[in-house]
Amino acid sequence: MHTHDDRAVKVLNSLIETTMDSAHGYRSAAEGADNPEFKSLFSERAGKREELCRRLQQEVRTFGGEPEDDQSLMGRIHNKFAELRGELGGRDDKGVIDEVERGEDVIKAKFEAAARDTDLPEPARQLVTTAYAEVKADHDTISALKHRMH
Repeated sequence: MHTHDDRAVKVLNSLIETTMDSAHGYRSAAEGADNPEFKSLFSERAGKREELCRRLQQEVRTFGGEPEDDQSLMGRIHNKFAELRGELGGRDDKGVIDEVERGEDVIKAKFEAAARDTDLPEPARQLVTTAYAEVKADHDTISALKHRMH
């Protein structure tokens, strides 16, 4: 029989993996960007996502679970693909921002779905709802940046 605590651990661990994917994606984007302003923005966002991972991991522990501590398999594959595409096709800031926005779409959708999950215990829902607001704001900033560049 699954409990609310089991549900919370499963949902939170899934969010941790996606958030780690995002942090790695931002680190890679910071390395690939030419514009110092973008490098700084992406590095700062990577740090925010790493901090969010720590908060989510702590929440998993409060439910008696073992928190994820690595990216998802799909995230690792995506990062390698983006890295290879950058090496083969050449990187420019526009391409880096396009890639970052794709990642932002994924994490935003995942947090949005989790925030609507009425089966999550209240403490987990509060954390997810707060995190979703942060993720959505970051998404909207990157989306606006992308649209200015196109």
